[in-house]
Amino acid sequence: MTKKLTILDIAKLSGVGKSTVSRVLTNDPKVKPETRAKVERVIQESGYVPSKSAQTMRGEVRRWWRYYLSLDSPSENKAVGSMLNTLYAAGYDVVIMESQFDRMKTNDHLDVLKKRNVDGVIVFGFSDFDIEKLASWHNRSVVIAMDTDQVSSINYDNLGVITQALEHLKADSLDDIAFIGVDPADKTTGKLRLDAYLSWCSQEGIQANYQTGHLHHESAYTLVDKVLTPTTQAIVCASDTLALGVIKRLQELDREDVVVTGVGGNELLSFLFPKVFSIDPGYTQAGEKAANMLISQINGDVEQRHITQQPVSI
Repeated sequence: MTKKLTILDIAKLSGVGKSTVSRVLTNDPKVKPETRAKVERVIQESGYVPSKSAQTMRGEVRRWWRYYLSLDSPSENKAVGSMLNTLYAAGYDVVIMESQFDRMKTNDHLDVLKKRNVDGVIVFGFSDFDIEKLASWHNRSVVIAMDTDQVSSINYDNLGVITQALEHLKADSLDDIAFIGVDPADKTTGKLRLDAYLSWCSQEGIQANYQTGHLHHESAYTLVDKVLTPTTQAIVCASDTLALGVIKRLQELDREDVVVTGVGGNELLSFLFPKVFSIDPGYTQAGEKAANMLISQINGDVEQRHITQQPVSI
């Protein structure tokens, strides 16, 4: 039986060290082009096939690991799905990690991934996120749902999604419109979407009527009574999650005459309540773009890119 070649055999045949062969196999950009070509030629001519189990033990099997923050969010799940399709199609392996929007957990996970010599990471940003930590990955990282000039980023059009909802209601001759959102301490879903509502009310000469709380349907449920008046015609919600809580409370109050809008394009919301108007900020498209952006960086693109994902439906 022919002896199966090992990584040490390839190193001897190539005239390089074992660690150099490892770096070639994991696409380390620090390997000199001429050295890479020599090692790859030996691998091709010898028919060498790396041992996946051995590579996993050394942390080498993953061409790239992805870092992901919250598995509870339908919006992020949409982005994750398109990321996976894009990365698998490009031949990358993926690892998912969750930090529950906790700054310390996020930093710990990033440290672990760096020690494993992963090629790059995509992180879903949040208000307390340590962007400096991610910036230390030096053009091998992308952040989603956060606008920053320190790493490549894909942000959502938080102004646009709320403005579109309000313009939709205006087109239906509705002008007594309340807003239920998220605490402005959250700079995106919270502050930016509230600012969009306040700015639109000011431009239209309409009295603003709003409440903010947590990004949870129970929070929205408790806030309905604080904004609802006998003349309220519509309630704009900063997310589909909030819209679910608002709808439940309106049903209890027998105020199904009030039109509800959300943000997220949640299929379940549309199925259960077909009359609810929901805008998809482009979560699926953002995930695909983030994956392609990171792949480009791994392949040597050092230019930072910043994209504002536009809504894909009205």
